[in-house]
Amino acid sequence: MKLLDLLARLCAVLAGVLLTVITLMTCISLVGRNTVGWTIVGDFELSGSAAGAAIALFMPWCQIRRGNIMVDFFTAKASEATQARLDRLGAFLLALAMGLMTWRSTLGGLSAWNSQAGSMMLGFPEWIVYLGMVPPLALTTVIALAQAWRGFAEFEALQRPGVAS
Repeated sequence: MKLLDLLARLCAVLAGVLLTVITLMTCISLVGRNTVGWTIVGDFELSGSAAGAAIALFMPWCQIRRGNIMVDFFTAKASEATQARLDRLGAFLLALAMGLMTWRSTLGGLSAWNSQAGSMMLGFPEWIVYLGMVPPLALTTVIALAQAWRGFAEFEALQRPGVAS
């Protein structure tokens, strides 16, 4: 479980770095455009591609921290055992969805590689975006499967300060 936590943290850090780069690039482009008439060509293409990869990179961290949306209105009065079973079922269903996204993103990346598809203005290779998305989607799948199989107790123990596991 510590390895999954470490990998999820690494993905979140990479996503943060990516978003920082997008922000700096956008600021430089806007300041240049509004002052000296110079801009970064294709900045919106790069921003869109990087944002998609950043979202995928944040997903493992979100899942390991149980940060995904949970609707507990109907289960608020259910027993803890029932809530735990429903949480594990939800984790399993998320694992299925993330597994499907991993599979389809892999096929999309292979298709982009084979066709050498690129962005409209820069010709930035689309397969690179898929390359940034597939590993974190797969990691999210593994984390959700582990949570469905073993429950959430081990993952929550990792997040309590001073608890060694």
